[in-house]
Parts: sequence; structure tokens; C-alpha cells
Amino acid sequence: MGEKSRKDLIALHIIAENRPGVLRDITQVIASKGGNITYLQSFIVERGVNEGKSSIYAEIENIKAEDVLNDIRDLPVVYNAEEVPPFIDVYGKRVIIIGAGAQVAQVAMGAISEADRHNIRGERISVDTIPLVGEETIGTAVNAVSRLHRASILVLAGSLMGGSISKEVDRLRSLGIPVISLNMAGSVPEHADLVVTDPVQAGTFAVMHIAETASFDISKLKKRRF
Repeated sequence: MGEKSRKDLIALHIIAENRPGVLRDITQVIASKGGNITYLQSFIVERGVNEGKSSIYAEIENIKAEDVLNDIRDLPVVYNAEEVPPFIDVYGKRVIIIGAGAQVAQVAMGAISEADRHNIRGERISVDTIPLVGEETIGTAVNAVSRLHRASILVLAGSLMGGSISKEVDRLRSLGIPVISLNMAGSVPEHADLVVTDPVQAGTFAVMHIAETASFDISKLKKRRF
């Protein structure tokens, strides 16, 4: 699914039994109505009134909620089903920040301040951070960014990154997710789309690049280091 909100997209939240075949039963109903699932997540609720039950969230195109809700509710394995706003309308595009704690905090400050400015104007941009150390640990995290729903840009914030992390940066960029790197030691800056010395500015640039209410594109910059 594209990053922009889509009028033909619906989202359903379903509380169901935690047992084999539940997803099969639900997706069969959706498919029988001509719906195409564009995103699906399922996990076991760990607390509250639904503890131990399966929480299923699905984003679907080509159908209306009223076409499937009653049939899903009639399934013996389903406790409740309701239409909810799609994640793109609630949390929007995601800025992912990975690296050392102090630098991550500074990048996040710039990203959150800039996102607030755009979200007030009707955008939806969220910021996700994780402080990590070690080439293998960071490389694994960068690899996982491509599997994150709505991940739109990655900022690598640290003092030294290279080796396998650089390979993962190349892979991520080939999949269409741009990467901003702080000006740090190691080979990662040579593989990133943009290198920024000031961590606050790096976070600001990341949000400006993905915001629909900003006219900024890092691919059009003549300079790659700031």
C-alpha cells in the first residue's frame, strides 16, 4: 500500500479464539466477498478483558466493511469484530531511528519537533527509536526495517558504523527506503543517501523528506553532506 491515505481501504479489528484455523476462517470470509488483504497482524493479548485471546488487525481493499462484518461476527471462533481507522490515518508514516542512545535522543528531538509541525497541519508522521550497540545487533535491526509496516525513512545515529551495517543499508535503499546517516566514523556514511553532522538537523531532514506538506527531497540535493 502507498504511504498516502486511501479512500478504498478499510481496517478491521477482530477478537477471536487462540487456536489453529482462526486466520483461515476469517480470511476465507474476506476472500469470498472479493476483498484483498493488504496488511495483516495477529498477536495474543497478554492482559485485560481479552487476555489469552487473539487480536487480529487487517487492512483490506476492494470491499466495504458492511460487506464482511456480519459474516465475520457469525464465525464461531470470533468474539467481536469492528471497523477501525487504518494505521496510515492514525500513526501515519514512520521515521525509524537506530543507534547509540545520546545520538538517537538528539535525532528524535529534531524529528519529533518537525513532525509536530506537520501533524498540526493534518499529516500523520510518527517516530520510532531504539538505542543499540554492536555491528551485528545494529545490522539485524537495519535489516528488519524493510519488514516494518509504513516505515518510510531510516536515520542511523552513532559514532562508528560499518561492515555488515553498510551492506544492510545498501539493501534497504534498494528496496526504496532512504537512509540518513550522522557524520560518523566507519563506512556507513559512504552508503547513505544523506550525511548530516547535526543530529537534530538529521531528524528534521528525515521528517521533511517524507512529509506531504513539505517541499523537500533528499534525492534532489546537490550536496550529500551537511
